Amino acid sequence: MKMSSKNSKSLHEIVAANIIEKLEEGTAPWQKPWNDNGSAFELPYNAITGNRYKGINSLSLLSADREDPRWLTFNQASANGWKVRKGEKATLIQFVKTNELVSKRDEQGRPILDEQGKPVKVRVGLDRAIISTAWVFNAGQIDGIAPLVKPDVKQLQWNPLQRAEDLVVASGADITHKAGDRAYYSPKYDSITMPMRAQFDAPDKYYATLLHELGHWTGHKDRLDRSLINRFGTEGYAREELRAEIASMLIGQELHIGHDPGQHVAYVDRWIQILRDTPFEIHAAAADAEKILNYLLAFERKREIKAAADVAVEEHTVTQPQKAKEAVLSMGDEIAYNNTVYRVQGHLKHGRMRLEDLTTGNVFSLSKTDRLYNSLLQAKQHPEAVKVGEDLRHPAHTEMEAVAAYGIRR
Repeated sequence: MKMSSKNSKSLHEIVAANIIEKLEEGTAPWQKPWNDNGSAFELPYNAITGNRYKGINSLSLLSADREDPRWLTFNQASANGWKVRKGEKATLIQFVKTNELVSKRDEQGRPILDEQGKPVKVRVGLDRAIISTAWVFNAGQIDGIAPLVKPDVKQLQWNPLQRAEDLVVASGADITHKAGDRAYYSPKYDSITMPMRAQFDAPDKYYATLLHELGHWTGHKDRLDRSLINRFGTEGYAREELRAEIASMLIGQELHIGHDPGQHVAYVDRWIQILRDTPFEIHAAAADAEKILNYLLAFERKREIKAAADVAVEEHTVTQPQKAKEAVLSMGDEIAYNNTVYRVQGHLKHGRMRLEDLTTGNVFSLSKTDRLYNSLLQAKQHPEAVKVGEDLRHPAHTEMEAVAAYGIRR
């Protein structure tokens, strides 16, 4: 087992250098076109947990040019009886540590021992997240792991194009179709202009293009609030296109509608220069792309929550009163409120809890005395009457935003 000799550099420097080389070759992860024919394209994920790697971790692993999307640590492989082949090099990732194992103690403060005389460990949430690094190996570098079986897009139980259409409709975006060859988002009018549907030679290309523009649409000041007032050809314009293009790759994989990067080749030289001047830009762009994906997918979650609430109302009868919901927020709850969806991740010390804003990916702590807590509690109890109005979203702690950027927890 070998670690990279580049480990003296930060992850974003390593990834930026790799991406620059691939941009020059035309093989950057988001430069590779694919469609919905045959096996599904898959982004890197952990072979044990099944969780997808996010943000710069995803780009780091994609840049390794491995056909198998499965990755795992040396210890994970060993624990399953698999063996990393001699001489294989690991790939660097970063993760956010949000909890730790500590010894369980009795009332006198003495460690509690198990039957073997070893200290009993319990997992305790950290008040502040800690960013750390790890090395992972691809399944193709490991002996004993089962061969990869890729899902066939044609065998999915849902229609990818219908899912894309439902998401677009749920967004409520202002979309106009005009004959021509231009697709663009106008920050001034907060509207998207698309060519006519019949101008596309395949419906998946139409939706891939539309969702790319919807990615730009999320940057409006009332949504994710990115800088969008930039002239074509400027550095700011290229930075926004980098975010939208990475997001398009993520959306194409999530919805299985494909990805066509051909129309954005004009930005390659500018992207290379930006990454040479400011390598951290690849980290920021990847994190923003994840936020774009989360923002758009939140429309699906809200539709699902609303549909479930409608079914509950229809099934309710006077002779069978509905059981009152527990008046607390519990781990795993997903609650639609104020144009976003929140998930309760767990409980911290002193009665606080950790929440994730699924629209932006931000993670933050919340107290029962905060206004947002009562608002979410009401939304949980009455999902059919979710309030849309004053935004009371709790500001996420800066260091906790890294969870959205890396997408890995231990």
